[in-house]
Amino acid sequence: MGSQLAFKSRIASTASLEKIFNAQEMIASSHISRARKVALDAKPYTDAIFDAVQSLVAHTHITHPIVEKKEDNDRVAVLALTADRGMAGAYTSSIIRETESLLAGLDKSGKQPELYVYGRRGVSYYKYRNRDIAGTWEGNSDQPGVEVAEEISKALLDAYMKPAAKGGVAELYIVFTEFENMVVQKVRVLRMLPVELVHAPKTIHIDSKPITPEEHDKTAPLYAFEPGVDEVLDTILPKYIQSRIHECLLTSAASETASRQNAMHTATDNARNLIDDLTRKLNASRQASITQELTEIIGSADALNKEEE
Repeated sequence: MGSQLAFKSRIASTASLEKIFNAQEMIASSHISRARKVALDAKPYTDAIFDAVQSLVAHTHITHPIVEKKEDNDRVAVLALTADRGMAGAYTSSIIRETESLLAGLDKSGKQPELYVYGRRGVSYYKYRNRDIAGTWEGNSDQPGVEVAEEISKALLDAYMKPAAKGGVAELYIVFTEFENMVVQKVRVLRMLPVELVHAPKTIHIDSKPITPEEHDKTAPLYAFEPGVDEVLDTILPKYIQSRIHECLLTSAASETASRQNAMHTATDNARNLIDDLTRKLNASRQASITQELTEIIGSADALNKEEE
């Protein structure tokens, strides 16, 4: 059994950690409500512009980089959204694991991935392993602003619009954590460009009446572009990329805060359980010490009585 001094030292250090974990949990709890609201408020706008772009691509015959890049190019840009700070459980490690899986899949398919990383934890991870990084951003991963979304989107869009001869990329992927609720946050891989079309099912139901895709196409909307299709799409493309990246940053921030709150809550409970266990061991050690002292006193008294007899 360990010494009482060692138990007291461990109890004191664990109690100090418990206070830190509890403070971090309280800070995360105060931030999560706002982070969740901001993320949910941004989603309708992003969904609307994404649906508009998909509808536009689905019902028009256009040749634009927003739909496809016809030049032969194997380069692919991958953006990973990680955290600036730790104490968030498996948040960053899950992003890195999914990013590594995506990069391995792209390598296997003959693509040349170029990595972009947002978040100090992810940047440190890849720099420590001497991984080439095309671009990095750090700061305020739990409260991202429009400015960083604009900066990231500009860098990625420039890389996408460059020709292959100048180092441009043919596809854009983003790895982020989607906030569903306080308990569930899922890592997702999203292809931002070119826009992926969701193929219609064989039968479509409108007002509970089944119709074929051919019949639906006859009533599909017609689009007129002023001043021209390229000018309109060139204007939409930066807004589309920025809105999607901003929404991914916001939902990632909410996920990071929720993960930190859950991790710190678990760490606080574990610290308290450890303190209780150490306290029991300290009491047992103290009781054993008292019992030993009593045994020695009684033994000494018996020896003196025998000498007097």
